[in-house]
Amino acid sequence: MIAVTFASALPASAKTLRLVAFGDSLSAGYGLPRPDAFPAKLEAALKARGYDVSVANAGVSGDTTSAGLARLDWSVPAGTDAVIVELGANDMLRGQDPALTRKNLTEIIARLKARQLPILLAGMRAAPNLGADYQRTFDAIFPDLARQNALLLYPFFLEGVAGDRAVIQPDGLHPTAAGVDRIVAGILPDVEKLIAQAGGSRK
Repeated sequence: MIAVTFASALPASAKTLRLVAFGDSLSAGYGLPRPDAFPAKLEAALKARGYDVSVANAGVSGDTTSAGLARLDWSVPAGTDAVIVELGANDMLRGQDPALTRKNLTEIIARLKARQLPILLAGMRAAPNLGADYQRTFDAIFPDLARQNALLLYPFFLEGVAGDRAVIQPDGLHPTAAGVDRIVAGILPDVEKLIAQAGGSRK
C-alpha cells in the first residue's frame, strides 16, 4: 500500500494575483500619503470584494509615454499577472504630437502582449484649450488602440473627477484622496474583468 502524506493530500495554496499600475503621477499618488494613492486604494477595494491581489505602484510623477516606455521592463517585473496602463496625460499637458503618444503606447502594449500579460488601458482626454483638432486626434488614441489590440478600456481615468474642484488638489490637476476613491469606484468593474482575464477570482 502506498502511503499518502498529510501534506500531499492538502490542496495547493492559492496564488496572490499581482497587478501593476503602470503610469504617471495619477497612479503614483502625487501630493497624497502612499495609502491614499490609486494602487493602494484599488488593492483595498479588491480585497474587500474577496480578491487575493496585490497592486504594485509603478507610477512615476512627470512621466510621458516616452519615459514610461524607457522603464517598462523593470517597472513591470517578472511574476506580474496583469497591467493597468495609465499614461498620456503629461504628453497632452506638454502639447506633444499625438502621433508620438500613439507610437509609444503601441510599443508598450506590444511588449506587454508579447509577455502574454492582460492589459487594462486607462484613457485620457485632451484639455479643450489645445484646440479641437488636437483634442480629436489625442482622444482617439485610446479607443483606437484598445480596439486594435482587443484590450479592456476604461475610457477616461479621471471620469467623475476632472472639473470638480471638490476632489481636485489646489494644483488643479491631481485628485485628492476623495477623488481617488471616485476613480477606484469607476474603474473597479473593469479591473475585475482584468483579473478574470488573468485567471483570478474571488475567494
